[in-house]
Amino acid sequence: MSGFELKLASTSATRREMLEKAGVAVICHAPRVDEDLIRDSLLSEGASPRDIADALAEAKARKIGLKFPDGLTLGCDQVLDLQGKLFTKPETPDDAIRQLTELAGNSHVLYSAAVVYEGGKPVWRHISEARLYMREASRDYITDYVRRNWPAISGSVGAYRIEEEGVRLFHRIEGDHFTILGLPLMPLLGWLGIRGLIAT
Repeated sequence: MSGFELKLASTSATRREMLEKAGVAVICHAPRVDEDLIRDSLLSEGASPRDIADALAEAKARKIGLKFPDGLTLGCDQVLDLQGKLFTKPETPDDAIRQLTELAGNSHVLYSAAVVYEGGKPVWRHISEARLYMREASRDYITDYVRRNWPAISGSVGAYRIEEEGVRLFHRIEGDHFTILGLPLMPLLGWLGIRGLIAT
């Protein structure tokens, strides 16, 4: 279908770039949802990290999707789970150093969720996961890494960007690259193709 344009309930340059490079036209809208409130409420109810990622993605899709019910709105979220502990984006360089120090030498899971709204309701959802194994790293290396890469890493849960120098922090990765970047891109493209919205 020519002229298809996806509304992205996010201002993430990385997600926008992934979609545009895949040939999907997007318009970005900031969803302005209270992620901390939603996350804390779900944690208090014992929700799993996977479910929290899904709920946050849906909250964003709903916020923008209800404003534009005639088209498709994509909401996304990513949650980092370290043995049951959830990580959020670092607010300061010191916060980033603390996160990386805790992650070093351990494996963690990234859940990347996507929800599409149409006509005021969810019509598609998917959650992908990737497991990343971080090597041991000295305090000096972590501190220097944060100094070199701040503030770029402030937008990433876990305080690393795998597509840049952050890849040096890891010795093994299980899962696809797009999931790590925060979007289950291939399942989304498959669904858009089935809908006839993009050529396949």
